[in-house]
Amino acid sequence: MRAVTGWKRHAGVAPVLGAFLAGALAWTFPLTSVAAAARVAASSRHVVIVGIGGLLWSDVSPRATPVLWRIAGQGAVGSLDVSGVRERTCPVDGWLTLNGAARAALPGSASGACPAGPAVARRSGLIAGGIPVAARVPGLSGIESYNARFHWQPQWGLLGSSPGKGRCVTTVGPGAGLAAAGRSGWLRGYLPDPPSLSPVVLQECALTVVDLGSLPVRGGAGVRRAALRRDDAELGVVRAGMPAGATLAVIAPGDGVTPHLRVIVVDGPGYRDGVLGAASTREPGLVLLTDLTPTVRAWFGSGIPAAVVGSPLTSSHRDGSLAAAVSMLIGQDTAAQVYRATVTPFFLVIGFGYAALFGAVWVLPWGRGEDRAQRRRAVTRVVGLWAASVPVGTLLAGLVPWAALPHPAAVLYALAAAWAAVVTGAALAGPWRRDPLGPAGLVAAVTAGVIALDMMTGSHLMRETPFGLSALVAGRFYGLGNNAVVMYGAAGILCAAWLGGAALRTGARGRAVAVMGAVTIVVVAAAAWPGFGAKVGGTVAMVPGFLILLAAAASVRLTPRRRALVVVSGVALVTVVALINYLVPGTGHSDIGHFAGQVLHGGAGPTLRRKIAANLGSLTASPFVLVIPVAVIVAAAVIARPAMLHASRVAAAYRAIPLLQPALSAIWLVGVLGWLFEDSGVTVPAAALPFLLPLVAAILSAMPSDGAEAGTGEREPAAAAV
Repeated sequence: MRAVTGWKRHAGVAPVLGAFLAGALAWTFPLTSVAAAARVAASSRHVVIVGIGGLLWSDVSPRATPVLWRIAGQGAVGSLDVSGVRERTCPVDGWLTLNGAARAALPGSASGACPAGPAVARRSGLIAGGIPVAARVPGLSGIESYNARFHWQPQWGLLGSSPGKGRCVTTVGPGAGLAAAGRSGWLRGYLPDPPSLSPVVLQECALTVVDLGSLPVRGGAGVRRAALRRDDAELGVVRAGMPAGATLAVIAPGDGVTPHLRVIVVDGPGYRDGVLGAASTREPGLVLLTDLTPTVRAWFGSGIPAAVVGSPLTSSHRDGSLAAAVSMLIGQDTAAQVYRATVTPFFLVIGFGYAALFGAVWVLPWGRGEDRAQRRRAVTRVVGLWAASVPVGTLLAGLVPWAALPHPAAVLYALAAAWAAVVTGAALAGPWRRDPLGPAGLVAAVTAGVIALDMMTGSHLMRETPFGLSALVAGRFYGLGNNAVVMYGAAGILCAAWLGGAALRTGARGRAVAVMGAVTIVVVAAAAWPGFGAKVGGTVAMVPGFLILLAAAASVRLTPRRRALVVVSGVALVTVVALINYLVPGTGHSDIGHFAGQVLHGGAGPTLRRKIAANLGSLTASPFVLVIPVAVIVAAAVIARPAMLHASRVAAAYRAIPLLQPALSAIWLVGVLGWLFEDSGVTVPAAALPFLLPLVAAILSAMPSDGAEAGTGEREPAAAAV
């Protein structure tokens, strides 16, 4: 979902808690290093932008759109994410977004049919080179006031000022007028419709913006095909009249009825036979609408203000035919639609399904007496390990290009279940199965390792998976998604506890701390480094959790002062990384460095207000979230005092696994801090439950029913952390 509030983007995970309480690597798309392989176009004297609202790559073909197909064949192609402040971005909202290089919306476009936008008032009788000298878009002051509530900081008039002082802009159609108008609403030149265009007009000004209207959303396929033919013919007129050496960008500035990835084609110097990219997404073929305005300014050499969030478009060489590239772009949109259609049902099925599955395990007869209890625990252990492996299974499913196969959603989730079975088999087959934390530790190690390695290699496995990243959400395009923050931190902590506990049983405390420290460094660095995860809130949450575990292993008592230092340790690390990213060239463009620049220059207020509002809004995302604060309190009590609450199996697990209590305490802290520091708010810890609860069930099922210890180990580390 593409709303401004982060919690709405992840509202599908909220029912998970209610359900529980109530009842190696390759990737889909070839890895292309944008920094290494991409190139930015040289400056241009003439730029023409043509917009066709609602255009999809599935609309484009040699027969249906011959002109656009030829332009795409010689230029660079990509998927355009038009995400705005609402779930659906109307074309008029997209044109307004181009105006200020930030997400924006027109009042009245919240629901129903998309509005046409304000009418452009022309002044008659003033002609220069065939272009009316002046026109005005009324009501821009009201539009500016309306958008202030969203805290995206549009810099109004940025596109229209791109050519530089003394260079004019030609606009054709109301959307183009809205995109190029200055803050006062005045336009240098305006024509009402494309038939007014001529080579003289197209060569008069440095920048020409043309609105060809939007494709019809009603009337059937025949009406849409007729509109495509008309728009393609008008595009041909524009292309034929452009001056030599000009750069042409064909875009779909907004959605139709349903959010989709849209079409963008750039043809000009530096964009031949290419695939578009941008530092804002780090994914070949995927760019943002907010990237276009800074790109135009880069083409004219006008400079890009520091507060602009977009990045100039780059182009990497296109291997293979245009048809293959278009197929890849259609696959991107298909995967995005799978996420959009299945993420909420997935979490509902996981929540209620897991509850029913574990309930069935404890209801079905498994024999009599102690044999019955042992069989039940054995089945619970297997089921718990498999269920906890499903999240990493959804990521490993990306090793197969499921979006390009028939029935992509079914393929994705079938692969996830199969991979979960493989991980479970490995967890129960190795020598670690005799360690009370071994099988769960292996599942945690695989989960943390896959996520960390994926972040280091471009986040390809996470794309369009329930615990990963979604292009249509448009919150993050690389690194660690909010749905995986607590799961990733918890997996790293449990992995460290498993490996460290094995060393502690041999009396090698120093080796245990060293091994756990190595796990900490890898997990945190993968999430925090700008070139990998670039995750602010997740890093702030994870670092204190790992420090609590390390303190327990090292037998260091956490005094009140040390506890305070532990809590702020994540903030300190993020501050250092952000400053490095902002001040040191070559550390990788990311949001973490951009935010550091905002803080240093006094522009962080709107970003903070937007994230705080989103976090608070998560509390009303679903009725299920009302039980999450209660669950957090109950979890804290059970972790801290299991005997007092008659959680005998938890107490037995603490005796068998000395590092389990500090590990669970650390995970609890990661969940709470993730809740506070991520804009998805309360859904952040809820999203980890499909991993955590089955894994804890698997650990507890290994404990004997009489509460006897299932293993040996020191008690001192766990006590030292209290």
